[in-house]
Amino acid sequence: MILVFGSLNADFFLSIPAFPAAGETVLTPSAVVKAGGKGANQAAAAAKAGGVVKMIGAVGADEVAKVPVTALKALGVDCSGMQTSDKATGMAMIMVDKTGENSIVVASGANADVKADAVSPALLNEDTVLVMQMETPWGENAKLLRRAKAGGAKTLLNVAPARQIPESDLRLVDYLVLNEGEADAVCAGLFGESVENAPEKAALIAGKTGGVCLITLGAKGVAVAQNGRTFAVPALPVEPVDTTGAGDAFTGIFAAMIDAGMDVGRAVRHAAAGAGLACLKMGAQDALPTLKEIEARVEEIQTV
Repeated sequence: MILVFGSLNADFFLSIPAFPAAGETVLTPSAVVKAGGKGANQAAAAAKAGGVVKMIGAVGADEVAKVPVTALKALGVDCSGMQTSDKATGMAMIMVDKTGENSIVVASGANADVKADAVSPALLNEDTVLVMQMETPWGENAKLLRRAKAGGAKTLLNVAPARQIPESDLRLVDYLVLNEGEADAVCAGLFGESVENAPEKAALIAGKTGGVCLITLGAKGVAVAQNGRTFAVPALPVEPVDTTGAGDAFTGIFAAMIDAGMDVGRAVRHAAAGAGLACLKMGAQDALPTLKEIEARVEEIQTV
């Protein structure tokens, strides 16, 4: 089982020709509201890739909460452990320009109130892959990491948004997923400086934490470090329409493949293929591929 502990949002998408400069107003014909939040996106990605998924998060007692929760339930995600906050459900404003690049502002709302204590000890065992991100309070993540490791669960942390994390907490993470900026933040915390080369970053981080480090590089693929070995996995060649959900697609699909018993190399190839496919449609969750769609393209990606 994949247990996702993280954020749920309603995402408001604004398609624009170019990002506004400071003080500039840009008009767009309409806004589209979709389910989002990094936790919910990763749960949805894992479910569409064939995983059995349970989501633990917090939403407000408002109508907006129906947007992310209903979408997850439609994919078969177990939302029975959802917490209700006095704060409003989390929201994100996402501007997407004509090249597919995005700029995002997130109002955390209820996501700031999620509690690790809501996770039953019975869920934290050797049959569980725990997935977390950084849109919920780090203190709660750290509590759950400690409990998960004590129970024998596998742990996956996506350090997004970027921040420095204590080395003692990072040592509890089996699979660390970062983009280049996030890897720089982790390197600064561990070594006091950044590292230029992505494979070297991955190797240094993995050597320090003892887990697997995966650094996603967009169109340049993924740098992976595991047990003293570093290798590269290319990206799926696509013409992106919207890159909003690519990172979450990668994380969720990777978790599903690990839960299914794949080795890291195969799991990364499937996740890279899925992340590429997720760039072909608008929206974070609507764009997520199924396992069948991933398997139809995964052979295009070979480990280097």
